Amino acid sequence: MIHLLDGGAYLLNGTELIPDSPEALAQVKAKTGRDVSKESAKKETIAYGILEKHNTSGNMEKLKIKFDKLTSHDITFVGIIQTARASGLEKFPIPYVLTNCHNSLCAVGGTINEDDHVFGLTCAKRYGGIYVPPHQAVIHQFAREMLAGGGRMILGSDSHTRYGALGTMAMGEGGPELVKQLLNQTYDINMPGVVAVYMTGEPVKGVGPQDVALAIIGAVFANGYVKNKVMEFVGPGVSNLSADFRIGVDVMTTETTCLSSIWRTDEKIREFYDIHGRSEEFAELNPGEAAYYDGVIEIDLSKIKPMIAMPFHPSNTYTIEEVNANLTDILHDVEKKALVSLDGAVDYKLTDKIVDGKLYVEQGIIAGCAGGGFENICAAADILKGASIGSDEFTLSVYPASTPIYMELAKNGVLATLIGTGAIVKTAFCGPCFGAGDTPANNAFSIRHSTRNFPNREGSKLQSGQIASVALMDARSIAATAANKGFLTPATEFDGELVKYKYYFDKSIYENRVFDSKGVADESVEIKFGPNIKDWPKMVALTEHLLLKVVSEIHDPVTTTDELIPSGETSSYRSNPLGLAEFALSRKDPMYVGRAKEVQKAEKAIEEGNSPVDALPELQEIFDTIKGDYPVDESNLGIGSTIFAVKPGDGSAREQAASCQKVLGGWANIANEYATKRYRSNLINWGMLPFLIDEGELPFANLDYIFLPDIRKAVLEKQSEIQAFVVKEHALKAFTLRLGELTDEEREIILKGCLINYNRVS
Repeated sequence: MIHLLDGGAYLLNGTELIPDSPEALAQVKAKTGRDVSKESAKKETIAYGILEKHNTSGNMEKLKIKFDKLTSHDITFVGIIQTARASGLEKFPIPYVLTNCHNSLCAVGGTINEDDHVFGLTCAKRYGGIYVPPHQAVIHQFAREMLAGGGRMILGSDSHTRYGALGTMAMGEGGPELVKQLLNQTYDINMPGVVAVYMTGEPVKGVGPQDVALAIIGAVFANGYVKNKVMEFVGPGVSNLSADFRIGVDVMTTETTCLSSIWRTDEKIREFYDIHGRSEEFAELNPGEAAYYDGVIEIDLSKIKPMIAMPFHPSNTYTIEEVNANLTDILHDVEKKALVSLDGAVDYKLTDKIVDGKLYVEQGIIAGCAGGGFENICAAADILKGASIGSDEFTLSVYPASTPIYMELAKNGVLATLIGTGAIVKTAFCGPCFGAGDTPANNAFSIRHSTRNFPNREGSKLQSGQIASVALMDARSIAATAANKGFLTPATEFDGELVKYKYYFDKSIYENRVFDSKGVADESVEIKFGPNIKDWPKMVALTEHLLLKVVSEIHDPVTTTDELIPSGETSSYRSNPLGLAEFALSRKDPMYVGRAKEVQKAEKAIEEGNSPVDALPELQEIFDTIKGDYPVDESNLGIGSTIFAVKPGDGSAREQAASCQKVLGGWANIANEYATKRYRSNLINWGMLPFLIDEGELPFANLDYIFLPDIRKAVLEKQSEIQAFVVKEHALKAFTLRLGELTDEEREIILKGCLINYNRVS
């Protein structure tokens, strides 16, 4: 089904793989008739050509990228624009789209959500942007329909910013990276590795894009095969996939922890642009005659079976056939894994879902940027045609990804088919993906064609004893399960016809409702601020020495951004930095906020010219110990908090996972590794030190103090290893932290305290 090469490989004419070996170059020469080096062959990937076109550094090893377009949604755009305004923003220098697909419902927090929408509209007018009102489109579908272009690059403040199937290299990052683009700065990275996803064959009937995506994720997540690399989809099998199918696979590449994705393009992608009235944006993209890849994922599409990602991660994958054949064993295994993910906070059971030897599911969802595509919903309707979802606990909700898709489903009869089965069809909304819509009942099991199934993400509140489970599946198998009244069923058991519906895009829907400034800023427009929209608090520069208290210690194999700052109803406060910070780690470590704020009292005392010991008496013993060796006082010492997590930052690009720690007095994270580049970048852009420590080495414990002498000098002088001390029992116990590679700009941001300070206009 899927095979990973141990090393790199050459791809000749897009069809023949030659694994890297001492004889490989000779074989390449024999087949191409020319001398080829590995270095020159690396330049023949599609990814290299696009990155070279957008790089401004003149050095392809150290990239400084300027993007063509930007896009954000209503969880992130307020903070981004507020940060940019504090740094002197006058006009959006490139097209910037503000969509409203996450906080579309004004049901929580009073007027907060709608206030942010009005803020976004007035900012689009004032600074020259594009504003997409609630329920019109989810962020990524609008980008596919209206923004993508062959050979282009798009940066978005949502982690699933992936338009590679359309020939656009797109990246999802935290808000500060978009702020840099708005201020005409660059996205700075080392040249990433490029991994080929070499496809052959054709999917069998009933297998959809989510099945292919989950198979890939299951094969590469744990081993980090594509971490921070570009996935380049090539091979003859690509041509056997429709544009919609490719898009559905592509959007899920985020869950592999890759940096970005790109696909070779062909007539099916040309047709996509023709349908959407943007034929001029198509570009045929193919690797060169002899392209070298740093790794290869070989996929025989004909062997992919309907898949399911069991709780609580997209990489926890099985075939549905395997689950049904080994139901008790697999459900017991998920329960054991949950003991780690849920910290034993609730009595979690899945085996009670077994009814007459089959797995009963209470909810099905087909939604968002992954599931809400035209072909997914049409296929689901065909499978459900003439059936009923029944009148028991099982429910089915379908969210088309855009209003144009919704309109076409109404015209071609699919909408009527779905409604007739008992399914509910709703407007474009990302809520089911992060816990703001269709939350399951306590102990319920939900199957979803959406992007993530992390713990707590779908609405669970462990501290209140509430828990639900989400498994990821393709829309086709969700429909087959729905037709079977909620009993888990793969779509390959469907023996009816799957119609190939033709799609017609009605651009007038957007023309009638979306505000497009055409890049013209209007300084006369007054920005409207709701009462919840607050400025960022003042943040101090990095001090000469630093004293950190460890206020949370997390030993899960991976810590998601949803655990660092929960999604769902908490996101109503995303425009209020201090208000949102009250929810930081609330579902993972309810003690975190109180402990961090207690330490922060000492730093605030210093800033106000008072004694930190008066604010936090336990510091007296710590100071007495440190001053025996180092001349520290209120003039040269910063006091704050830090957390330790094994591998933090998987998942969302939300910068709040870092900024909430910062506004509570956080100065650093300590980790064995960072799950994603975007989370590490968020830490840096908020002035936090992204420390690393070797796995298995943990010289400190929760609530210990860590002293970092001469930390400012260490950052300034580009030291990679940092001398640190645990201050305990009247002694200093030395150990070493690492900072990892930092650009000059990143060091300066940390030294100044955050990106706002780095760019601040006095």
